[in-house]
Amino acid sequence: MLKNMTEQTIALITGANKGIGSEIAAGLGALGWSIGVGARDEQRREDAVAKLRAVGVDAFGVPLDVTDDASVAVAATLIEERAGRLDVLVNNAGATGGWPQEPTTLSAETVRTAVETNVIGVIRVINAMLPLLRRSASPRIVNQSSHVASLTLQTTPGVDLGRASGAYTPSKTLLNAVTIQYAKELAGTTGW
Repeated sequence: MLKNMTEQTIALITGANKGIGSEIAAGLGALGWSIGVGARDEQRREDAVAKLRAVGVDAFGVPLDVTDDASVAVAATLIEERAGRLDVLVNNAGATGGWPQEPTTLSAETVRTAVETNVIGVIRVINAMLPLLRRSASPRIVNQSSHVASLTLQTTPGVDLGRASGAYTPSKTLLNAVTIQYAKELAGTTGW
């Protein structure tokens, strides 16, 4: 049986319509949480919500393009109207920027695509959702990164992280740096 909204943990997962985001949604939904399935593509979002509901998860669709200010603002309004707060934000939406990504032939557009989604999109969503997160007794933000973002691993002799990635890998390294800055700013504030 589902808890009422005042007792139930409310989570928003960006990029929750497939892959890792879909698995995160299913795992958190299995805990009895109410899951906002954030996704740009309407059909994929509806399909993901239906799949979660079919196994008893309290899931709802959140139209969300992390690269668009207006879309993110509408998503925040939708969550506020539904629950009045947000307990957990999982920034999972991501973009590689396309391949190949050898730095010597990389286009600025490829880098722009990766950074706009993987870094600026995360900042955009966090800042829009912060008022809702601050209403939670125990708010949490999770930013999905990658092992390839590690500067240590990238420079350790004998460690193979695959072929050169001039856009995706640096965007995830930047995301890690931004995440640290949020942690510094929010440390010691109520609930964090």
